[in-house]
Amino acid sequence: MALGATRADIVALVFRCGFTVVASGLALGLLGAQISTRLLAVTYYGLEPNDWAPVAFASLVLVTVAAAATLIPALRAARVDPIVALRSE
Repeated sequence: MALGATRADIVALVFRCGFTVVASGLALGLLGAQISTRLLAVTYYGLEPNDWAPVAFASLVLVTVAAAATLIPALRAARVDPIVALRSE
């Protein structure tokens, strides 16, 4: 903000950084779920590898919680006065 960024720019920057981690973790998790359900379908009776409703629900919950967990610090970072932040360093 001391160099000309707006509050919206700060919120977007912090939110984008947080969601980069969430998106990569979600992609790796979905890949791991795909592989593990294929392997476990052979072992367990009644397990269907194409049942994606629980996976979609868990992904939706993860994205919702991650949005709240990144939005709160992003809003807090946008409220910090640049002079106070620069003096604390």
